[in-house]
Amino acid sequence: MWRMRAAVDRGDGSCGGLYRDDQFTDECSDSPFWRLNGLSEEDVNSIMARTVCAKSAFELWGHGRTHSELRNSLLKYPTENMSPFLQKDSTYKINVYTFNKTLEFEDRIKKIDAMEYLSFEGRVNLRNPKHIFCLLEDYGTDPNDIPDEPLYIYFGRWIADGQRELIRSHSVKNRHFIGNTSMDAGLSFIMANHARVKAYDLVYDPFVGTGSLLVACSHFGAYVCGTDIDYNTIHGIGKASRKNQKWRGPDENIRANLRQYGSEKLYVDVLVSDASKPIWRDGVLFDAIITDPPYGIRESTRRTGSQKDSVNSVKPSEDYVGDSHVPVSMAYHLSDIFTDLLNFSAHHLVIGGRLVYWLPIYRPEYCEEMVPLNACLRLVSNCEQTLSSHTSRRLITMEKIKEPEVDALAHLSDPHFSPYQGHNAFREKYFSGISKRTLTGKEETNKMATNGGE
Repeated sequence: MWRMRAAVDRGDGSCGGLYRDDQFTDECSDSPFWRLNGLSEEDVNSIMARTVCAKSAFELWGHGRTHSELRNSLLKYPTENMSPFLQKDSTYKINVYTFNKTLEFEDRIKKIDAMEYLSFEGRVNLRNPKHIFCLLEDYGTDPNDIPDEPLYIYFGRWIADGQRELIRSHSVKNRHFIGNTSMDAGLSFIMANHARVKAYDLVYDPFVGTGSLLVACSHFGAYVCGTDIDYNTIHGIGKASRKNQKWRGPDENIRANLRQYGSEKLYVDVLVSDASKPIWRDGVLFDAIITDPPYGIRESTRRTGSQKDSVNSVKPSEDYVGDSHVPVSMAYHLSDIFTDLLNFSAHHLVIGGRLVYWLPIYRPEYCEEMVPLNACLRLVSNCEQTLSSHTSRRLITMEKIKEPEVDALAHLSDPHFSPYQGHNAFREKYFSGISKRTLTGKEETNKMATNGGE
């Protein structure tokens, strides 16, 4: 397969697995378009068939800061690469896409007519063309300062669209069963892609909640299962999370979610279980482990234990409707959650299997050394999602490279792990930031009131 140069419209500001060609330095770093080298059309199609981050991909024929530069660039494009798509027996259409500016229909037609120097010999077919060509104009990212002329222009042949439609079709707003912490559909698919989930994989979520991650993984054909300590959530009973609905309905559960999207046959099961006390037999079990552990903000971090174990034990919630015997729960520190998660993954992932999880961070204190490590897992990527001025969460992707050889907890003595102990206070730091902003707002209001009184 021949190699090509491609332009990718990132859509939401990220390339979803594609890599930017750094030799191009003439464009703004926050441009919605990235130019990529060294990809075959097969490469592009395989990526666009999965990604929810990239909007569209094009074979790049020409580019420039002005239409004059674009013309010169197009005329230099190899004829042998262009001619197969300009034949008399072919049909085509040209679309004009603009970023950060809306053009009138007449202006779009003028721009298309101005490209008459390209030797299109086929017939125009607007409904079902064999080939689609696109003129892409970048007007920057500031909606309050839109230039009259584009900052940069591209022209090329459309190859494929990304899967951004999945964000709409799997929106939590329209999902049968949701909770207070149901993962956004777009982020769920991103996590599934980071884990390289594929058909016939077995994927596990140890903090499954309402199963948003299972829904995304099952879309790609994986068998899915999970556990959670919350009896009511696993069984789909108790108080509802939707507005104007007090109690959950009779068929609000994770299995019903998969049924909604036609993937119920891939549902293995979900169980009530404490992540700190794994129920699984020894040995390799899972192709991927994908999860979003509780941070103690909207969902408490707890595990089973007794009053004798800790003074921080927690009683069951008032709407608990399980068996008469209820295990007492106690605080489950974030450092312990991630120690257990990495240890479990090291023992139960296949070689090459991936662990993908969210790590909450207090930004003023963050450094890369705070990311928990395990000798059996290689860190693949570490991406930030900002939550506020002082907090964020990192999407951590790790890949199993070897089987455990010694005590899995031995890495606790590693100095790389120690800094994360301080983040057991993440909840307090999270709310302290909110309190500071609220206090500042009140001070400003009082100051304005005082000045007004003068």
